[in-house]
Amino acid sequence: MKDYTKKDIENQGDNEQNGSIDIENNANVAGGEEFAEQMSDTTGEKLQAELSDQKEKYLRLYAEFDNYKRRTSKERIELMQTAGKEVIISLLDVLDDCDRAERQIEESGEKNAVNEGVQLVFNKLRTILFAKGLKPMDCIGKDFDPDHEEAISQVPVQDETLKGKVIDEIVKGYYMNDKIIRFAKVVVGQ
Repeated sequence: MKDYTKKDIENQGDNEQNGSIDIENNANVAGGEEFAEQMSDTTGEKLQAELSDQKEKYLRLYAEFDNYKRRTSKERIELMQTAGKEVIISLLDVLDDCDRAERQIEESGEKNAVNEGVQLVFNKLRTILFAKGLKPMDCIGKDFDPDHEEAISQVPVQDETLKGKVIDEIVKGYYMNDKIIRFAKVVVGQ
């Protein structure tokens, strides 16, 4: 801080009378240089804090948007894979009827053009459904798995190796793109 002499005070009085004030020589006027330094330091700190807040908000928003893109992409792929699920599920009964008819044709042992034509239609239906992602469950002779099969009944078996295994399949189970769309209805050995 500046020490004022009698001369400085007189000059200040003269300057006030003349209408001019010597701000540079008077350090106490409006805080002077110290005030300006304090203001610039606090303003800089505030700006830095605000900048870091804005950067953090930007990074969070960017990460959130990236997660959104990834999630919607995954959902779109799943939707495309299961788009025809309802139609295929409704065709499963027709496929079951085809399997039954095919067994009847094989049991009759007749070889004629009609039977061969029906076989071609059945095979074509299976090929189309399998190309769309349908896959039959193979559970006969395997251990009973309640996550994939529904036990309709239990039958006593004499062979110990067949206990707890699937003996017969009443209704075939199916996967669509590795997801179960119909559980197999089976008979389990007891």
